[in-house]
Amino acid sequence: MTADPRVAAVHRDAAHRFSKVTVDAVRLLEGLGVDGDAHAGVTVQHLSRVRADPTQPNLRQVHLIAAELLDELRENGFDVLPGALGENVTTSGVDLLGLPTGTLLHLGADAVVEVTGLRNPCVQIDRFRPGLLKEVVHTDAAGSVVRRAGVMGVVRAGGEVRAGDGIAVVLPAAPFRALERV
Repeated sequence: MTADPRVAAVHRDAAHRFSKVTVDAVRLLEGLGVDGDAHAGVTVQHLSRVRADPTQPNLRQVHLIAAELLDELRENGFDVLPGALGENVTTSGVDLLGLPTGTLLHLGADAVVEVTGLRNPCVQIDRFRPGLLKEVVHTDAAGSVVRRAGVMGVVRAGGEVRAGDGIAVVLPAAPFRALERV
């Protein structure tokens, strides 16, 4: 983390589309997600998960991606703007992928998101930009799958979140549990 973790941008979309629209502010609703976003809800809203079991709890209410990943992707020839990978919150200065499960992210004055796990990138990413999937998910030398397409969370306290808002990171009690796909 840098000395000044911040919200770089916020996004939502009322329809189930791959990319989200960048907006001035989003309102997080406790236990639901982003007001006006297709993925808000107590139970799963991701279409493939709804087909599998619509009663599952929604551990994917809020999707966060680090601006640093987007910068790296641009350096590797992929023009990916904030919101383009479907995230609700683009962060700056927070090592999202290094956080343990249960970390609380205080966004702005009131909102709190609990990190539930890693986004599981799918083939839609290659449909968006051919070859991009290999940039955000790969197998490391030990044979483990490495997912880099952001983290998912649930809203523990609602509030408005805007670009420029500060982010405070509160780690859970040890022992830490590594993030897994959700």
